[in-house]
Amino acid sequence: MAVQCTEAEWKIMEVLWEKSPKTMPEITQALAPATGWTRHTVITLLKRMQEKGSIRVEDGEKMKLYTPAISREEASQSHTKRFLNHIFSGKASLLVQNLVNSGEISVQEMEEILLLIKKDREHKGGD
Repeated sequence: MAVQCTEAEWKIMEVLWEKSPKTMPEITQALAPATGWTRHTVITLLKRMQEKGSIRVEDGEKMKLYTPAISREEASQSHTKRFLNHIFSGKASLLVQNLVNSGEISVQEMEEILLLIKKDREHKGGD
């Protein structure tokens, strides 16, 4: 499922991925120190996220309960693909080149990437 989350929605998803289900007051309380959001802001975001399909809502005994409808991995893959397509014409090599040229990636990280590629090839039966 390719659901795009805004930066604000991502913050709510982080809270729900950490532990769910959660009520709206629990989400608001978890986010208030970092965001200063009121319950009204959280309610608006939760409604939007429900419409997009990124969260599920169930009726609890006293309040609605919110749970993620997508995993962190699904959301990350969707965002990564969108980012690559938008900024680097879908080419991961251009992203890596940019990271190397800007000094944002270390030799150790490059070696880790090569190891991941090698393991993936072995897993898929490639050479």
